[in-house]
Amino acid sequence: MKINRYAQAAVYILLVACAILWIYPFLWMLFSSFKTNTEFISSSANLLPKTFHWDNYIRAWITAKFSVYFRNSVIVTLSTVLIVLFLTTLAGYALGRVRFPGHRWLLLILTSSLFIPKGYTIIPIYQIIKKLNLLNTLPGVILAESSNAHVLFILLFMSFFQGLPKDLEDAAQIDGAGFIRTFIQVMLPLSRPIIATTAIMQFIFTWNSFFVPLIFTLNKPELRTLSVGMYAFTGEYSVDFTGLLAGATIALLPVLIVFLFFQKYFVDGLAGSVKG
Repeated sequence: MKINRYAQAAVYILLVACAILWIYPFLWMLFSSFKTNTEFISSSANLLPKTFHWDNYIRAWITAKFSVYFRNSVIVTLSTVLIVLFLTTLAGYALGRVRFPGHRWLLLILTSSLFIPKGYTIIPIYQIIKKLNLLNTLPGVILAESSNAHVLFILLFMSFFQGLPKDLEDAAQIDGAGFIRTFIQVMLPLSRPIIATTAIMQFIFTWNSFFVPLIFTLNKPELRTLSVGMYAFTGEYSVDFTGLLAGATIALLPVLIVFLFFQKYFVDGLAGSVKG
């Protein structure tokens, strides 16, 4: 019994040490955001600041226009998540429940597209957005962000819908439900864990996206998102380090909050798709 207790204690100590090691960069960024630039440069290795300077956050939020960038990020991210959920649920349901000619070939093509670097697809997306006269607009950014194949999410939904029993569809047909009604009223509510997983992952991807918002808002800085807005702290000959860290903390907090509150659904969704 004593040996087992010692072993458990050793495991707990090891896990706590790993957790501290993992979370230390975030704590360093958080506490450094309260330092002055002079203190940051002279004693950046020290975790705690001598005095907490909240003006770094005021400078980031007001002077660097992070309030505007935050609003843009919320609009772009939530809109993209809704569009991606709409597209991937329909595509996953069709691939998971319907056997049509060329089903395997389409699945092979979709899976192969995972290996295409995003940089190769940005030019045709740019041309399409330009033809639609949506350059330097938030709808253009939203459309560009949601226009990827999203193969991973389609496969998650497909795997889940494939695992559902055929009796559900038969019962819905007996009640007079058609293909679309069966999907909306029967299948879609059952896929809530996968919906949560997709929403969380897409939220994180879009919120942290840098390349697409940068390209599609080049001529309108007021349309930048938070990740692109970090440029405001970088000058030609100097960098506002503590302001940059304050801005990075502001940008990171929503992601942490979303993941911490919805991590149960995230794990359940992945487990359910693998089981299915």
